[in-house]
Amino acid sequence: MNISDVEISSKDIEGWLVAHGNGLTVALDISLTETLLDEGIARELVNRIQNIRKDSGFAVTDKINISFSADEGLKEKIINHRDYILSETLGENIDFQESLDSENEVVFENMKTLITIKKI
Repeated sequence: MNISDVEISSKDIEGWLVAHGNGLTVALDISLTETLLDEGIARELVNRIQNIRKDSGFAVTDKINISFSADEGLKEKIINHRDYILSETLGENIDFQESLDSENEVVFENMKTLITIKKI
């Protein structure tokens, strides 16, 4: 069999990103699972908490307690990524309150929460 005996063609596959170059083909599954979406939410919360720390003038080494006012869906996502959020923000504790007196409203991915942090 010769290479001329074979015809190679490619077409897009939904949920996959394919790139060709220098004799190589790479395909990546770019579909977003619930797990990946939840990890993205946790990373976004870490980013927002870090910005609140900075805006509050906290030192990089200050440990904090974090309070959220969140609906049950977001609360579950926070609980599932509790250790990650605490480790990335030098948090000691996360708690949830019905209402918070906070100017730190966070809105993303059709979710909304209030966040309060306190230096320990």
